[in-house]
Amino acid sequence: MSSAADSLAITNLIAKYAELVDSGDFAGVGALFAHGTFGSSGGSVEGSAAIEKLLGHMVIRYEDGTPRTHHVTTNTAIEFDGEERAATARSYFTVFQALPDLPLQPIAAGRYHDTFECPDGRWRFAARQVDITLAGDLSRHLRR
Repeated sequence: MSSAADSLAITNLIAKYAELVDSGDFAGVGALFAHGTFGSSGGSVEGSAAIEKLLGHMVIRYEDGTPRTHHVTTNTAIEFDGEERAATARSYFTVFQALPDLPLQPIAAGRYHDTFECPDGRWRFAARQVDITLAGDLSRHLRR
């Protein structure tokens, strides 16, 4: 049976992902997915090192070491499978970016489809699927 503490732990994982990406800590993002996969329409990768490498090649970091973004995650719905100590979550996300010569603006919006597991009493990501449904100017955020 799930508890408020389980929901909070999963919500905190979702928030931690945004904090790590926005701070440019791709090793930290990789660690969140040490036992999981990270995917998008371009395919998926598995494990810490592969996810850190993917983000390092894909996301542009600036002089301060960050991508100069803020990921805002909303409308999170969590469903538990109490028998398996597993859960799924669906969330909306919006990514904002600002640079000295680029006014603050939304550059992407979409959905996260996450799965979580709790094998040893601690929740962790098992998988994240990122679906961008609305794209703005990503030229200063993602490499081609």
